[in-house]
Amino acid sequence: MAAQVGIEGNETRWPLKKKSQKEPKSDGILELRLYVAGQTPKSLAAISNLKKICDEYSVEQYHLEVIDLAKNPALARNHQILAIPTLVRSLPVPIRKIIGDLSDTQRVVVGLDIARTREKKRASKA
Repeated sequence: MAAQVGIEGNETRWPLKKKSQKEPKSDGILELRLYVAGQTPKSLAAISNLKKICDEYSVEQYHLEVIDLAKNPALARNHQILAIPTLVRSLPVPIRKIIGDLSDTQRVVVGLDIARTREKKRASKA
């Protein structure tokens, strides 16, 4: 499924991979929120870079919610966002935050802890 490239309303949910809405949450799912400010080049780059990383590292189940702080700036204070774009991984715990356009793939992979997830999948198949 292709990702949308627009940001609408206060919160936009962008499923980057096919996932049933009725599917129960499991330990293997990544819950991500990306805080941006409108359709700036950095915001669009962050979305694109995150999609590439998730595809490249075979992250099968993840949910991305894009939150536009330009339309609702109060959310920045409520969610303790100090810089944008900011990616927040809320599941699995612990919560992790990555600031920037996510162009440093290695930093994002380590921050999201998805390399370990990939290794676990390989070990379970062997």
